Amino acid sequence: MKRLSLVAALAAALVCGTAGSVTPAQAHIKNVVLVHGAFADGSGWAAVAKSLEKDGYTVSIVQPPETSYADDVKYTKAAIAAMDGPVVLVGHSYGGSIITEAGNDPKAVALVYIAAFAPDVGESAGSIEQVIPPATTAIHPDSLGNFFIDQAHFAADFAADVPPAMAKLMAQSQVPISKDSFTGKITNPAWKTKPSWYMVATEDRSINPDNERRMAKRANATTVEVKASHVAYISHPHETVELIEKAATSAASAASATASR
Repeated sequence: MKRLSLVAALAAALVCGTAGSVTPAQAHIKNVVLVHGAFADGSGWAAVAKSLEKDGYTVSIVQPPETSYADDVKYTKAAIAAMDGPVVLVGHSYGGSIITEAGNDPKAVALVYIAAFAPDVGESAGSIEQVIPPATTAIHPDSLGNFFIDQAHFAADFAADVPPAMAKLMAQSQVPISKDSFTGKITNPAWKTKPSWYMVATEDRSINPDNERRMAKRANATTVEVKASHVAYISHPHETVELIEKAATSAASAASATASR
């Protein structure tokens, strides 16, 4: 019932005053908000953003500060608010925790998880890691109490299938994540009321692939699997774009069908 209400609301937004019909242009959801995860920054979305823009999408790349879970959600909501219509919200890794809460925004009509956390009520990225531990043991606190990946293990545990020079730069420039961000608990999982898509990275050493499958199944997400490291959106941008665009098309089609009844 809640998902039907969402589709009806989206249909109303897309109709924009037409008499019960949606034109192809109106049915196209053109806004995508991309949210990176821990130890990364927005630049990793470069290839995905470029392809989406080439296909006619308007893209916003959020730079959550990773200083607290509340702030990371707030920055993402601000990016959603800046868009001029319905939004497909995409999160990688810890970014999945962010979109799970921020996705309750009425403008967010579809959620796409890329090797990401999709917590339930009361869960956090940290607590999910304890359910089925990942392969990596290289995550440690720094002198400020924030978490980082030991540079010597960064490539193998985080970015094994990107060029070595890129993995090295990512290790050197990684953004530490605060304890508050990593342990921030979900209060209202958007995937319970909004359609979701999930990409499982089968070679992931930062989130156990079986944990990814478990979360995807729980969210009733349309799921694909790619043979990729944790940064599947960097090593497999084509498959990532394809999944995002399928989410946009599916959400728009559902709204069109509702509006034409």
